[in-house]
Amino acid sequence: MSFTVAIVGRPNVGKSTLFNRLLEQRKAIVDDISGVTRDRQYGVTDWNGKTFNVIDTGGFVAGSEDIFEKEIAKQVLVAVEEANAIIFMVDAATGMTDLDDSMAAVLRRSTKPVFLTVNKVDNNDRLLEASEFYSLGFDNIYFIAAASGSGTGELLDEIAALITDDASEETKEIAALPKFAIIGQPNTGKSSLLNALIGEERTIVSDIAGTTRDTIHTHYNLFQKEFVLIDTAGIRRKAKVHEDLEFYSVIRAIKAMDEADVCLLLLDAEKGIAAQDLNIFSLATKKGKGIVVLVNKWDLVAKETNTAKEYEKELKKRFAPFSDVPILFISAKEKTRIFKAIELALQVYENRQRRIPTSELNDIMLKAIQSYHPPVVRGNPIKIKFITQLPTAVPSFAFFCNFPDDIKQPYKNYLENQLRENFDLTGVPVRIFFRKK
Repeated sequence: MSFTVAIVGRPNVGKSTLFNRLLEQRKAIVDDISGVTRDRQYGVTDWNGKTFNVIDTGGFVAGSEDIFEKEIAKQVLVAVEEANAIIFMVDAATGMTDLDDSMAAVLRRSTKPVFLTVNKVDNNDRLLEASEFYSLGFDNIYFIAAASGSGTGELLDEIAALITDDASEETKEIAALPKFAIIGQPNTGKSSLLNALIGEERTIVSDIAGTTRDTIHTHYNLFQKEFVLIDTAGIRRKAKVHEDLEFYSVIRAIKAMDEADVCLLLLDAEKGIAAQDLNIFSLATKKGKGIVVLVNKWDLVAKETNTAKEYEKELKKRFAPFSDVPILFISAKEKTRIFKAIELALQVYENRQRRIPTSELNDIMLKAIQSYHPPVVRGNPIKIKFITQLPTAVPSFAFFCNFPDDIKQPYKNYLENQLRENFDLTGVPVRIFFRKK
């Protein structure tokens, strides 16, 4: 079993600041508005040679009537269940509150080790005031300042001491699994797809567009398939991004693309494909990610004999020149063909990892070049002598020839099509370089 630590507490005590410090990157959105982190989100970190997961949760407000606060409370309880140890965060600057009490009451019922962590202790006066938190009745109490990192070392030493080598190894293995990001515009059904696949309320689903603000990682291990799913905030056009937070969410979704191996691009079947969808598509292509296009809400579309065929043809026309992508019509709500989507994603993942032996590459591609020569330049025939695949994450090929700068786009397209026809590279962008032999 991998080892997981959850950071919990009332809103605005600095949970995300500590989370970011542990991961040494700005992953959680940090803002002075309380309640910025809505869903729980994951990261992997290591300390003293032990690797473990960290969960950042939304601020816990017991018995609240606010729709989001209710949902956050549910998510916090799930995180507490998932975790092996809990960092319970409180704030020395504001002192003890009723919310801290109600959170403590929840945690005292848990059998897991709880590390009571008093944040914002950055001077001696604060240290004196912070002693009131002993009354919450937890054995392990730590005084830290998450923003500067002071005191976090001792806390991490204690946590690392609980982690076995096996748990640390397993956490590393999960970090090495295929990663699939669910991307697309707001309200195309990304969270519904995630919940349908996992069969639990993993993310907050509501009819308010833009409910998911952070990316969320979920480890999927069912039906002999294992991978990590990343759900992202919907990506909007620049003109529509008013709130700063929205802006961060867009950056976050783009970062999720960077982390992913394959992007599942969700389109709304009723709305069709918009310019923004094409932007998302070309961004994923530029980043060299595998792509599977999922047309969601297909159950709501009136169909005739060739509706799907026509729709697919139209999409491929819009995606050109990179039209070698799998397109699948699904309904996340009805769970239609959602597992087929995963099979396609795993297939595209394999295509992206594909390494073609140099001898096979040359046998096939030199024949293709023989049957359709590159054009003659300034009276000189262009000769391509040797091809090799480069050791990169994205399938990239170097063609060695006498005039590398004179090969034009149409011939480059021909070579790419030949590569796609002969080696299974569906759903994967291909890079071609011409080099002087």
